[in-house]
Amino acid sequence: MSALRTVLMDGDLRLEPLANYHVEPLRAACARDQDIWNIYPVSMLGEHFDRAMDEFHGTDRRLPLAVLWQGKLIGMSSYINPDDANHIVEIGGTYIEPRARGAAGVNTRMKRLMIDHAFAQGFTRIEFRVDARNLRSRAAVLKLGAIHEGTLRRNRITWTGFVRDTCIFGLLREDWERARP
Repeated sequence: MSALRTVLMDGDLRLEPLANYHVEPLRAACARDQDIWNIYPVSMLGEHFDRAMDEFHGTDRRLPLAVLWQGKLIGMSSYINPDDANHIVEIGGTYIEPRARGAAGVNTRMKRLMIDHAFAQGFTRIEFRVDARNLRSRAAVLKLGAIHEGTLRRNRITWTGFVRDTCIFGLLREDWERARP
């Protein structure tokens, strides 16, 4: 995980390992979209926020990154379950507040930074796991050149009690080289 821990920058976009000083601005950013959390595996609203933060920081299997755009925290994303032996890492847990979605290519630029960095650190496969109901995220992952490799049926119970299907996408270095936005 330490190889992934760094600051990533692209102009007015900055990703940095989530620190204590990011917590309250992230809480505010998450509260700007009350409805989206129904299709996330965890909620980051109200009393759920602190529990989610404890989970994210309480493991060595996840490196959450604060996403700052034009100097303001607008969301987060994470490297998840890095498998050094097999050179695989997942990118997920991404939330971008509504004003920044689709703006200035923020999501694409953020993912490009994370993907380039993961490949530079020797990972050869990146995975994305997306709730089948999350059509916006599925489309965004496909735009990156990832391949939909299958769907795990009824494999995760979300914070609402919904049992979701999870779409699995894989991105290999050669896929990225062909499709890099």
